[in-house]
Amino acid sequence: MESRNPVFSRRGFSRDNGYAGFNATPQAGGPAVGTQANPYAQQGGNPYAQNPYAQQGLQGAPPQAPATTGAMTMDDVVARTATTLGTVVLTAVLSWVLLPVDEANLGKSYGIAVGAGLVAMVLALVQSFKRRPSPALILSYAALEGVFLGVISAAVSTYIANGVVAQAVLGTMAVFGGVLVAYKAGWIRVNRRFYGFVMAAALGFVLLMAVNLLFTVFGGGDGLGFRSGGLGIVFGIIGIILGACFLALDFKQVEDGIAYGAPREEAWLAAFGLTLTLVWIYMEFLRLLSILNSD
Repeated sequence: MESRNPVFSRRGFSRDNGYAGFNATPQAGGPAVGTQANPYAQQGGNPYAQNPYAQQGLQGAPPQAPATTGAMTMDDVVARTATTLGTVVLTAVLSWVLLPVDEANLGKSYGIAVGAGLVAMVLALVQSFKRRPSPALILSYAALEGVFLGVISAAVSTYIANGVVAQAVLGTMAVFGGVLVAYKAGWIRVNRRFYGFVMAAALGFVLLMAVNLLFTVFGGGDGLGFRSGGLGIVFGIIGIILGACFLALDFKQVEDGIAYGAPREEAWLAAFGLTLTLVWIYMEFLRLLSILNSD
């Protein structure tokens, strides 16, 4: 059964055989995949052929962005992403101001942040496995994730180094811009091999971090040391690189969705995936910079 978790499975809009995950989709211009390998492949190559907003007759030629107003456009993706990220930033700023991290309130603020983070994770998983986007669910995730990020960022800025948060934000923006330029220039090709490598690397990374967390909780200290010292720096860089790879998957999802005339509501899924990825990259930057400034 295909996973629809945007962290471990990017639901793409295939240019070759329809609406499918990247594990069944080569890069645009590559050979088409057989219908047996792609359960979402549809006759004629366009999964939205029955959609009045989708273009017709795309097989055998690269699809073009539809001109009708009912299909997803780049403006839709930008607007939904701005709304989602804006919600994250707004609640992060509010939690930074309203949930102080001084010695008297640190425990309470941390408790609220952890609770918000756990609920945000649950909401993200629910949306990840839903077949259709839910704007309310996505925005609720963004709001709660912002609370978590705001408290953690305030704590890092207060107890480790002032200015680290701004550096992490700039680093995240730089990675986003760099990957976007590289993707548009064709330096990054999202194909089946790329997808498989990224998914395998991400799964291994998350499993190692989970094991390290368990050792930290039950053994105390820094666990296996994957998040501190020299190893912490190495794994922080690896985490940022993985986040950059996920951005490439996100860009392909957006590109193919627009090319195939996906319904406008799918722009929320694109915004959701981009938000998850940017939060990942920001957290890795924040952790890496914290280690570098803690000596």
